[in-house]
Amino acid sequence: MRSGASRLARGLLAALALAGCFGPEYLEPAEGGRDFALQGEYTAPEWGAQVIARGGGNFVAALQRGGLPGAGWDLREPELARGGRDADAVALRGDFDGTLQGGTLRVRSAEGESYLLRRVERESPTQGAPPPEGARVLFDGPRSDAFADAKLDPRGLLAAGATTRERFGSFTLHLEFRTPFMPDARGQWRGNSGVYLQNRYEIQVLDSFGLAAEIDGCGAIYEQRAPALNMSFPPLSWQTYDIDFEAARFDASGKKTADAVVSVRQNGVAIQERVALGGRTGRGEPEGAEPGPLVLQDHWSPVFYRNVWIVPR
Repeated sequence: MRSGASRLARGLLAALALAGCFGPEYLEPAEGGRDFALQGEYTAPEWGAQVIARGGGNFVAALQRGGLPGAGWDLREPELARGGRDADAVALRGDFDGTLQGGTLRVRSAEGESYLLRRVERESPTQGAPPPEGARVLFDGPRSDAFADAKLDPRGLLAAGATTRERFGSFTLHLEFRTPFMPDARGQWRGNSGVYLQNRYEIQVLDSFGLAAEIDGCGAIYEQRAPALNMSFPPLSWQTYDIDFEAARFDASGKKTADAVVSVRQNGVAIQERVALGGRTGRGEPEGAEPGPLVLQDHWSPVFYRNVWIVPR
């Protein structure tokens, strides 16, 4: 009974998502309107802020000492403030007071310090990385025949929901992904996909911009280990995963003698370093000695991929 109810609930949520009941899905910055123009990352010397659009003109801002994640943040707990948009400006109140308008964030901290932060758009240092010698190009734009059931959108991007025809053991993988702007959605319904290694172990893809690092957030080894740092860029930014994967080892009797090991860099920053995988994640296939495919999971969100290549080892 419980299993059947769970399947029914999942099916209902999928239907609601497909029907757009989790709010609009914007696929290009020009479509996102004023809320998209205000959300994003802001910097000043020794300060960083991440502003998250929450739908209906509402925002949450996280103020970080030292700078942005991966770019100076000292890892102290961010100061948080909330506010609603009035025309093209947002008044923020909380741990700090601020005014968000015209690409700037004016902040007065709890200690009375005043700062002016300006909006920036970061780019991963590995974005556009060319495939090295010995790499197999899985998707480079016009050609997608390395994937079964591949679907390209009118822009020539690879949609989530594709599985490689080839199976792999150990490898180095590079790919680039973009989550949609879904300001009204929350949690696992906000730009969800995943990169399944050997169709067994999922590295989560999600719009987790501005949130704490979580075990089911972007960059997580799904429900096994949270990333060391949430390196998510804002939605509709191109982001990168660079993944080193060592397959689990088994003896002649089929007994596992060594766990699979994975390292992940997101947007050029190490977020998982030589993590031993205790077993499959989520709905992954059971572990085994045989190689497995790379799967770009379809979780009912318009997540897209490009520049996907792999170096078998």
